[in-house]
Amino acid sequence: MPLSSPLRRLWTLDKFAYSLRVFIAFSGALLFSGLAGDVALVIPLFLGIIASALSETDDSWQGRLQALAVTLLCFASASFVVQWLFPWPWLFAVGLAVSTFTLIMLGAIGQRYATIASGTLILSIYSMINIEQHGGADEDVATRQLLLLAGAAWYGAISVVWCALFSRQPVKQSMARVYKALSAFLILKSALFEPVRGVDIEARRVALARQNGQVVDALNQAKEIIFRRLEGQRGSRKLNRYLQIYFIAQDIHERASSTHYPYSALTEAFFHHDVLFRCQRLLDQQGRACRQLAKSLLLNRPFSHEQSEQALADLRASIDNLSERGKPEWRPLIHPLNALADNLSTLEAQIASAHNPDNVDPRRDSTLFDRSPSSLLEAWRRVRLNFTLGSPTFRHAVRLSTALVVGYGLLQWLDPEQGFWILLTTLFVCRPNFATTRRFLSQRIVGTVLGLVAGWVSISLFPHPLVQSMIAVAAGVSFFANREKHYVIATASITLLILCSFNQVGDGFDLIWPRLFDTLIGSLIAGLAVFFILPDWQGRRLYREAANVLNNHRRYLDEIIHQYEEGKQDDLAYRLARRNAHNADAALSTLLTNMLHEPGHYRKQDADNGLRFLVLSNTLLSHLSALGAHRHRLAEDEDDAELVPLAKRISALLEQLAEQLHKRLPIEPLDEHAKELLAQLEEPPATLEENAVALYRPIQSQLRLIAQQLAPLGNASSRLASAPTVEPTHSPA
Repeated sequence: MPLSSPLRRLWTLDKFAYSLRVFIAFSGALLFSGLAGDVALVIPLFLGIIASALSETDDSWQGRLQALAVTLLCFASASFVVQWLFPWPWLFAVGLAVSTFTLIMLGAIGQRYATIASGTLILSIYSMINIEQHGGADEDVATRQLLLLAGAAWYGAISVVWCALFSRQPVKQSMARVYKALSAFLILKSALFEPVRGVDIEARRVALARQNGQVVDALNQAKEIIFRRLEGQRGSRKLNRYLQIYFIAQDIHERASSTHYPYSALTEAFFHHDVLFRCQRLLDQQGRACRQLAKSLLLNRPFSHEQSEQALADLRASIDNLSERGKPEWRPLIHPLNALADNLSTLEAQIASAHNPDNVDPRRDSTLFDRSPSSLLEAWRRVRLNFTLGSPTFRHAVRLSTALVVGYGLLQWLDPEQGFWILLTTLFVCRPNFATTRRFLSQRIVGTVLGLVAGWVSISLFPHPLVQSMIAVAAGVSFFANREKHYVIATASITLLILCSFNQVGDGFDLIWPRLFDTLIGSLIAGLAVFFILPDWQGRRLYREAANVLNNHRRYLDEIIHQYEEGKQDDLAYRLARRNAHNADAALSTLLTNMLHEPGHYRKQDADNGLRFLVLSNTLLSHLSALGAHRHRLAEDEDDAELVPLAKRISALLEQLAEQLHKRLPIEPLDEHAKELLAQLEEPPATLEENAVALYRPIQSQLRLIAQQLAPLGNASSRLASAPTVEPTHSPA
């Protein structure tokens, strides 16, 4: 195998470029300190590089340059304030609380601002560590603070140049992530067609809903990455190509989410035949085709999917065989099977077109919705809306600022060596909710222990400063390569970096026990804070998230109805309604996942009710997706035109249900409304096979399936609305 092949594959990895930038930055800092003849310079430079890398936002090089300017301004301000207030502990504690609260609240503006705010907090604590390490003359402290900023600026410059040289690589990687997520979604969806009795369909539905959240997250990230690079480069042919691939992925997602008939009924009817196995195999092959497409996009290789094309032909042959048998009990199910085959056929064509999107209709609306604030007034409005106890951002801001002040007071009281690591641990561990905090807490402690052991071994076996410096650089790269998916390894790596770096200017062995104790104390503070200070138990927000799901599903249905009235058009309004519906479904899935990791007293029976609601809402979304997949303009004299008022009535019922649930009002049972709608949507029995073909109407069939979900959704909503709110037995603050 030629050497270029593994290097090319390495280049396609998400974290490779990130890790390489960090390696260049660390190596440059190490080289500078060596040339300057002062190894102690490497510590503030390394800390500045780490803070800057943690604050990196994904942008075009112009956007990254602007973000870097803002980041350095925030860093310089934070560094100056820390240095100024450091000699006065009480004043410093007030400044720490105010700045932490302010920075966390600014994160409500958007993810970019949240990232910069988090990086500023990290650099503030690094500034404290920097001053603590050198408690001498003011000039020496000022020099080290400037070195901290120099390290941040050095990494920022590397990042801007990198963005200019390789601007499209993140776009390519983001689209590969989308198709990998779609691959997993299709393979999970194929399991629903498995004709086996006694399987837990609800568990498979929950797994599918959670994977849908992964697809939605990948699509959202890809959209933001493409949008940032399209600013000022709308005419770029390659960027427009990736934009079309993104739109195709959205269409594939809608088709893949579609459900044309209850799978349990199909299983019972065709249990002894191979048609459902054919469906399962085709979806599985299409999932594998999406995975292969992701690799092809990354490696710029040809994409072939003949295997799934053959599976589609086999499915058609199986359906034709069932039709030829002419069993009366099968006749009503043959047409949903044909609709399913048509949907999978279109899905197949979409997968094929994703590798060569140049043939997509150029008149298609390619507008993307900008979720960033359009003005300072809009940014302030977003912050102001979060000044309420019901806001998770506000709760986290109060919680984290209080926890850091408590940690600062504790280190002033105990006066431990290297005490500011307590604050750093608290900052990294204290997360917006209990479940995430608990996970990071345990991983932080385990990772620190592993890192201290590795550090002890390293400085014992390799006393030479150059070797220890090389180990520190490698550990720093490992931290950034693993910090999102393997936090234990990341924590061990950053601990190893600290030990090897600080051993250059002192005795690294003296740092081992203080680092361990500081980690334990900081983790304890974070754990107690998330439990006692304005705890954000997910069950309290469950009914609101469920109401939000219903509202967004209703808006999606409204846009679908509008398309049937005005004609199919993948415009921004339709795509936004569809994306918001999936975003709401994914948010509910995430909330329930976090809720399942909370203490039992706070989780109580709401988790089961929430999972039941999630299954029903995800099923409703799948029927809406199928309805959207069949969009076309209805002529006034077309039979299906009479179904539009019924669809609008369903929308009104969903809106009413969402409003009652959001306000926790008594939920009006929807059983009678559902029965009335189902009676009007009932398909008349067909006596002749040729009449059955004419009588099958996909819109009517999907509206019936949607109407069947109303009564169960009403019952599930009633349970959520009537569930007692769990209040803490302790003081909230």
